[in-house]
Amino acid sequence: MLMPALRQAAAPLADRPIARPSLHDEVTARLRDLIVDGTLPAGERIAELEVARSLGISRTPLREALKVLATEGLVDLLPGRGAVVKVVTPRDAQDMLELTGVLEAHAGRIAARAASAGEIEAIVELHRRMRTHFQRRERPQYFELNQQVHDAIVRAAHNPTLASVHAMLRMRMRRIRYIGNQSPANWAAAMAEHDAFVAALVARDGERLGALLQAHMAATWPRVSSSVAVVGDAV
Repeated sequence: MLMPALRQAAAPLADRPIARPSLHDEVTARLRDLIVDGTLPAGERIAELEVARSLGISRTPLREALKVLATEGLVDLLPGRGAVVKVVTPRDAQDMLELTGVLEAHAGRIAARAASAGEIEAIVELHRRMRTHFQRRERPQYFELNQQVHDAIVRAAHNPTLASVHAMLRMRMRRIRYIGNQSPANWAAAMAEHDAFVAALVARDGERLGALLQAHMAATWPRVSSSVAVVGDAV
């Protein structure tokens, strides 16, 4: 455990110590966020001692968290190098986005008829909150709600196998999806696409919802392609 003065000096990676009751989950979530927002860049070796000190923890829970992130496809555990932030190649990104589009299109067609009124109302509320963060230009909060909207639509299809496969891909694509809205034009386009497919859900128009979700995923590649290519070329 770091002394308060040392913990304050390590603030670049964490602004508060992690509460012990949920240590494992908190460490995993904190590291995941650091990868998604680019604080820990793709291709970079994770300095375990430095990161552990910054989070005010020992290296044991950190290493356990890295194992979880490795199963999610966010980290590579390499002999002799330790944990390295996963580099997503352009081919990887395109493949994952294409498959996610297929899964979400299928989920949307089912959810339009299978979702309860309460489930649709909850998705609309998530969307409303997401739009508020968009208007305030609060990207991290917007991004989290964006992901929740997609997840909620998939869950509303009531197909556990579909939801499981989608969740695995979603974890691997968090960084890709996050960088997609860096330009104002891209962000505005993504928000408009969300408006359209949530309206289709409310109307219970499954074919339109499925088509819009698949088109939304297809449009993500042009938004992120330059960033993904730079990362892949640099490593």
